Amino acid sequence: MSHKNAVIMIVEDEPSLIFTLRDTLENEGYQIIVAEDGNQALTLLDDTKPDLMILDIMLPGMSGFDVCHKIRDRNMQFPIIILTARDQEIDKVTGLNLGADDYITKPFGVKELLARIKARLRRKEATPAENLDTIYLDDILIDLNNARVTRPNGDIELTTREVEVLRYLSASPNEPITRRALLENVWRYEHSSNTRTVDVHISKLRSKIEMQPEDPRYLVTMHGVGYMLKLKQNA
Repeated sequence: MSHKNAVIMIVEDEPSLIFTLRDTLENEGYQIIVAEDGNQALTLLDDTKPDLMILDIMLPGMSGFDVCHKIRDRNMQFPIIILTARDQEIDKVTGLNLGADDYITKPFGVKELLARIKARLRRKEATPAENLDTIYLDDILIDLNNARVTRPNGDIELTTREVEVLRYLSASPNEPITRRALLENVWRYEHSSNTRTVDVHISKLRSKIEMQPEDPRYLVTMHGVGYMLKLKQNA
């Protein structure tokens, strides 16, 4: 899929911002769907599946957080970029924990937003040929193709970003991977130093693939460096 054919849903209630986003994105060749509140967005999703969603947190009625949660509950895994007018860490962390793939704080530059959209769509299209499709962690099976974790106490769905993180880490098992490497290769942020984004996703991922996430056995922290996925070596 060329990004020129990508469908982006904008969930926003501010008319001037809707106009700016639609005009900018259509000029880039994207197809645009607009929902002015959360209920309208969820209704539109019954008939169409966008390639990416731009989701404002501050919406009338249902919040963007609730919309994100309901989308992931439906097992829809298209990338979600959340917009927040409040430059507060808790908003960003909450959104990421609910399954958003990225965030941007208003006011923002158009070039930055376009770069993030293109990065998310590139990652959505990318399928590393040499990476594992199935990861075994003792009693836990991770099916990357179907974004599913099978555990003794039930199955859990993975987000698109979580699958990408696991694919990248599993390509270099038992080797420390820096936060910056994850930002550059998974998030495609070449100049970002916001490693908190990585930490939030790793924490959420641990809750899915570790039976005791507070004392991880497989997705471990390498202090002062980053993270490592510990896998058994084939004999």
